[in-house]
Order: sequence, then structure tokens, then C-alpha cells
Amino acid sequence: MRCLVIGHLTHDIIVKDGRKTERIGGGAYYSSLALSKFCEVVVLTKIGKDFPIEWLEELESYGISTIIIPSEKSTTYELLYLDEENRQLKLLSKADPFTLDEIPQEKFDIILLNPVANEIPPNALELVKAKEVAVDIQGFIRDFKNGRVGLKEINGEFLKNAHVVHADVNEFQHVKNLNPDDLEVLLVSNGSESGVAYHKGEKYIYYPLKIDAKEPTGAGDVFLASFAYFYRECPFIQALKRANAFTAAFLERRTIDFPIAEAMEKTKFVKVEKVNTDEETSAR
Repeated sequence: MRCLVIGHLTHDIIVKDGRKTERIGGGAYYSSLALSKFCEVVVLTKIGKDFPIEWLEELESYGISTIIIPSEKSTTYELLYLDEENRQLKLLSKADPFTLDEIPQEKFDIILLNPVANEIPPNALELVKAKEVAVDIQGFIRDFKNGRVGLKEINGEFLKNAHVVHADVNEFQHVKNLNPDDLEVLLVSNGSESGVAYHKGEKYIYYPLKIDAKEPTGAGDVFLASFAYFYRECPFIQALKRANAFTAAFLERRTIDFPIAEAMEKTKFVKVEKVNTDEETSAR
């Protein structure tokens, strides 16, 4: 299986508990790591000459190929953690956005668009060719004022070209002209709290496993990527449970270096409930 991930790899400066660390990041990084457990992965990205070569070598060590389009700068974020789940983002520099003629026309089994700073044009979804197209909306709705990262409202009609869309609960409130019924799958996560998933118009509530996660960075990216793979391999509810179990295993270890079977053992502890929409409507 061949998978393409599109988005900026980032230089992340993480400030937590008074300590500062620097490392590779970005949705494309975490999503490609997750997919590398299951398929051949190619990452299309833009970085500057200042991007540490050892970070690219890390991707290579997992069998991940990169298509690098040179940029004057790399996308750099400062992530200031206020507590275990809440953070403030500041954009320090930004790589060039992708143009439509840079979007590959080659067909893949899965194409995952995971922007972090408005680098992917929305109409790119009309060009990509894959059996399954997955999108994380985080980088489409971010707004930047003096480097500070906020959220802006967007017209979500372009997302109808995707098969699977992920957002967190705060992000999805900023997406207009898009209903869950417009999509094959919509995943709306809420950190360690219960999330909502829609599949072909049916609504479900899922409950992430309770784990001792020291840091949540990349959780949504791993969740989306692993779900995109599992959804091709098994029915929706099983895919949702497996993606939650896989994400929990990643968060516990902060690495994907764990046996798949070990992560899948956690699947039986993931709870998913179907919501009766008739009862929900009558209760309002």
C-alpha cells in the first residue's frame, strides 16, 4: 500500500515546565510516522536550508521517503504548554505554500493532507487521486496575528471532496457550510475526553483510553492517520476502536516503536456507542 502525506514538516520549540526542547514536528511528521507502521509512505513538504538533516534521517530510518521542495525558510512554531492538554502556539517563521502544480497527480492508496499554516490550497482536494483522501483541518483554519495563532472561520465546502475529515471540537466550530452528512467519515476529537464520529450520516460517541500521557502533541495526527489505514482494512467501528488503541500506545511511549499486536490488545477496552438520532432530536 502506498500513502502520500502532504504538509510542512516543522521545527518545533517546545516550552514545558520551564524547559525548552527543539525537535521535528508538524502534522505531516506524526501522520507519516503512524502510516509507516502499515504502508510505504512518501511525504511532500517544504523546508529551508536551516532544517536539521538528522531530523530527515529519522524519517528515513522508518522507511519514509521525502519529496522536498526548497523554501527560503522552514515553518517554525513555539509551543508553550499551559498544562498537560492546553498550549499556546506562536508562528516564528513559515515555509512557502504549495502551488497547485506542485500537488502530485500520481495515484496513491491513501493521500493525507495535514497542513499546519495554510500551506495547502483548498482546491488541491480536487486534484489529488487516491482510493481514500483524508484531511485534518487544523492548518486550514489557523489565523496568524503577530505570530500568535488563532482560529478563523472557513467555508468547508471543499472538504466534501475528502473521504475522512478530522478536527478537534474547537476547530470544527469554525467550519461553515459543512454538515456531517456531507462526508463519509467525520472525526471530532476532544483531547482525552469523549469524541464524536459520524459515518455515512450515523453518529457515534467514542471514549479514548485513559492513559498517563505526559504530552499530547501529535495525538490527532496519529489518530487520523491510523484511522485512515484501518478504515481501508476493517469496518468503521472496528477502525475507530483500533485507531484509538494505536493512538494510546503512541502517547504512552511517544514513539511508534511498539508491536502492532500489543496496541491492538487495547482495542477491546475502547468504548463506542451509536447515538439514536431520533431520540436525540426528541430530547432537544
